[in-house]
Amino acid sequence: MMMTPLFIGGIGMQEVLLIALVVLLFFGGKKIPELMKGIGKGVRSFKEGMNNVEKEIEEVREPERKESEHKER
Repeated sequence: MMMTPLFIGGIGMQEVLLIALVVLLFFGGKKIPELMKGIGKGVRSFKEGMNNVEKEIEEVREPERKESEHKER
C-alpha cells in the first residue's frame, strides 16, 4: 500500500474535505483568499529566516574549514 503525504497520520480525503468545509463556513468565501495570502507570507518569511540562519552558520564554519585544511598541510 502506497502512502502519500495527504494520508500520513490517518488523515484521509474525507477529513480534508470536512476541514475545508468547516474553514469555508467559519471564514466565508471572501476571507479565504486573504487567509491564504497571510499564510503564504508567513511561510515565505519563515523560509527566508531559515536561509539566513544557514548562511550565517556557513560564514562561521568557512574560516574554521580553511584553518583545518591549512593545519593538515
